[in-house]
Amino acid sequence: MGDQAGPDETTDRAVLVLRETDIRELLDPSACIQAVERAFSAYSGGQAELPAVIHLDVPEQRGEIHIKAGHLHHGPYYAVKMVSGFPGNPGLGRPANDGMVVVFEARTGAPAAFLLDNGFITDLRTGAAGAVAAKYLAPEKISTIAILGTGGQARHQVEMLARVRRFQEVRIWGRDAGKAWACAEELSRRPGISACNFAVADTAREAVAPADLVITVTASRTPLLQADWLRSNATVIAVGSDGPDKQELDVAVLGRADKIVADSIAQCLRIGEIHHAVAQGAIPQDKVVELGEIIAGRKLGRTSKEEFIVCDLTGVGVQDVAAASLVMERALASQRGERIEI
Repeated sequence: MGDQAGPDETTDRAVLVLRETDIRELLDPSACIQAVERAFSAYSGGQAELPAVIHLDVPEQRGEIHIKAGHLHHGPYYAVKMVSGFPGNPGLGRPANDGMVVVFEARTGAPAAFLLDNGFITDLRTGAAGAVAAKYLAPEKISTIAILGTGGQARHQVEMLARVRRFQEVRIWGRDAGKAWACAEELSRRPGISACNFAVADTAREAVAPADLVITVTASRTPLLQADWLRSNATVIAVGSDGPDKQELDVAVLGRADKIVADSIAQCLRIGEIHHAVAQGAIPQDKVVELGEIIAGRKLGRTSKEEFIVCDLTGVGVQDVAAASLVMERALASQRGERIEI
């Protein structure tokens, strides 16, 4: 491990390489939540660049690849993230999700780092976005949360939520009851959330009926959540619909909402739950506000205990560059990683 160059040093063509083990140690949950919160505010304030998502499918393997990029104005880096999901991989002894982030110097465009995170940055920043949404939109006191979905992101959402809210019960539903029980068992052993009760519901309706906060984290192409199942003052955070053909919420859920929040209005009109609701005439486009506007104080978040709020999180590239920049800052300060000549 040699000397680490800062982002302004461009005399060589060395690129920093960080692997998942390093990245996990450098990117802690609380710092990631703060970085994502700032990134949302910057984006909604016109202080970021966010191109459209590139979607690539490998249909013969049911594989999905998402390519996202972002730049926060005056930041030292921009980043391009490539992440994949191949649901058949566990049967081959491989993780279902994978990916990496390529970081570039914003001053010169030169490559600065390869973050070989195997999708960890995406996992953590997605959980962080859910926590930020809950911070501004969920009630201060939460008794029960419901999770629809049993994969890795279900775990990240609960773990990150525990950083911003206390709750007494987590009700989990998935199509595979065995996976739901495994998710509940694993979460019950995690520090910081082990004190609450975990339950597995037989149906999605049973899971959400008593919930103050509902988080959906599936890859469903057909609606799982119906409007009449939900409490009148529930908060719904939809995370799984990150493509134009995915949909977790019936459009009536959004039609019933007092407030609808997007991570990016422009992106949510192309993909996500808002995309379906606007296309089907369930909501007007001008009913939607951005999470970053609420963070910055230009729009209001939850204003009463009685509001029914829906938040559509499709995942934006500024989350990736915010998390990657934090990793870079800490890696350079601690001289972590390898440097390779290019």
